[in-house]
Amino acid sequence: MRLSIVAALLLATVAAPSFGQALPPPVPMPGDGPEDARLKRLFYDSDERDLKLGPLGAIGRGDMRYADQFGEYLTDARTAKDKANVEADLKALRAIDRTKLTPVDQIAYDVFGNGLEIAQRGFAPAVLNVDRLLPISHFGGFQTFYPDFASGKGAAPFKTVLDYDNNLKRNAGYAALYERVIARLREGMAKGVTQPKLVVRNLITQFDNLLAEGVEKSTFYAPVTMFPASIPAADQTRLKAAYAAQIRDVINPAHQRMRDFLAKEYLPKARDTVGLSALPGGAALYAFRIEESTTLPLKAEDVHRLGLSEVARITAGMEAQKAKVGFKGTLAQFFDYLRTDRKFQPASADALRTGYEAIGKRIDARVREQFSLIPRTPLEIRPVPDFRAKSDAAGSYNSGTPDGSRPGIFYYNTYDLPARYTWGMETLYLHEAVPGHHFQISLAQENKALPAFMRFGGNTAYVEGWALYAETLWPDLGMETDPYQRMGGLSDEMLRAMRLVVDTGLHAKGWSRDKAIAYMTANSPMGLTDATAEVERYIAIPGQALAYKIGQLTILKLKAQAKTAQGAAFDPRAFHAEVLDTGALPMPVLEKKIGDWIAAKPK
Repeated sequence: MRLSIVAALLLATVAAPSFGQALPPPVPMPGDGPEDARLKRLFYDSDERDLKLGPLGAIGRGDMRYADQFGEYLTDARTAKDKANVEADLKALRAIDRTKLTPVDQIAYDVFGNGLEIAQRGFAPAVLNVDRLLPISHFGGFQTFYPDFASGKGAAPFKTVLDYDNNLKRNAGYAALYERVIARLREGMAKGVTQPKLVVRNLITQFDNLLAEGVEKSTFYAPVTMFPASIPAADQTRLKAAYAAQIRDVINPAHQRMRDFLAKEYLPKARDTVGLSALPGGAALYAFRIEESTTLPLKAEDVHRLGLSEVARITAGMEAQKAKVGFKGTLAQFFDYLRTDRKFQPASADALRTGYEAIGKRIDARVREQFSLIPRTPLEIRPVPDFRAKSDAAGSYNSGTPDGSRPGIFYYNTYDLPARYTWGMETLYLHEAVPGHHFQISLAQENKALPAFMRFGGNTAYVEGWALYAETLWPDLGMETDPYQRMGGLSDEMLRAMRLVVDTGLHAKGWSRDKAIAYMTANSPMGLTDATAEVERYIAIPGQALAYKIGQLTILKLKAQAKTAQGAAFDPRAFHAEVLDTGALPMPVLEKKIGDWIAAKPK
């Protein structure tokens, strides 16, 4: 997931908005000077502008002011506005005297500037001229999230007649979007910039799945099968007819046109190669993707070497677990045993669900030993929707709303059920749910002292780095006491280490899809289904997978520094609060913040 401009600390006293309302303008804090007021107003104005440009994101935050609009996504006009807005924000930021800001506002200044500078590099012609011609993939297209968004179980609310009517208007915008997607893909075909064939085939499958739902079983029809009692009967009848007609006459035809274009025109012209380096201008786009995801200007070769080092370290840990359970074969044979023995396969989808529920209860019983900050947002456990299960990860997280009206959701995947190995369940829950994504994202959103862009923004290195760091808390939370579950934890860490090797291998070293899959199955107990989905994900969204390990290693390094400096006085609850209470900081800003905290808390 490519996230918006990074979040940071800014202790501005603002009230939470009522559902569907705008945030009020910032209120001065004691000690604020004129420059602090200018900075806070810049943040506020920038956020207000971006909410209007991105109605779907606003709805995700519970802001319904623009709920009748879909947004002008994937238009040259929108790109021009985004570029101009980044440049205007940078100019306004640089006109503020940083030396006259309070210490916390200086942090906010740095974070906002870091995000803007990286975003500005994304508009460089060498990057944009390639990026704009790849508007859709099986991980990066609207078809991957919008059907669920509009399903009655996603981010869009369906509480009033107006909600239902606004959704019809947004659906029309969604269907119209595909003409713009096709136009950009045709332009790419003419310029020799296309997606890999395997990405296109996955896209075709996604659209086939959506079309196979028909009308009354369509994900888009679901809202009118679950009306709240407050919707009058006459409106229910009207809306059912309107939704059926829109699906039959607008949405499904748009999906069919997109599917037919991909299969008949685009696929024959798509490339057999898979890495960005095979495209004209692809190397520049990959360099940008690395920095965008990690918040660091890292070189692909350096990342590749780091990955090889981590793979070697984790392999040694796996050998130790193999010895602990008394397995006499090689590590590769142990991997095969973990993949194929039926005792590691879920008995049913219901068993998978109840297993995750039990894990959640065990973690909840211990989590306050490590955390003083606990989110108020509830957490639900749900299976991945069928239409995207085949190409989805084993688990994922969808954030709730800060007012608690929508819970955070931990999604587990039941596709190819025998490959959802039980030895991977504890580490997956730590990462996606508690204390991983659910804690980090919910705590940021719930913090009413932060301005909106800090509550709801993020960067992948922090967000995913935190979730991977959360997996390392297994001994402190009473998890992975079984050597097989510990093997699952090592397997998940190995996955993130292998990503450093495989992502750079694919996009900078000319690796093939099959070579990448073989590397992952040779170095971990991952099943072929998961390894294939992972590799095809890296092909579809280059660079994103690098952020996990880079972020985790940064947080672990800071924790080690704090333990060394504070000795017996080190309190993990204080450290975790310091890391979490400032939103998602870029790695350089996080390092400075924790370094200052360590210096202020000697032994």
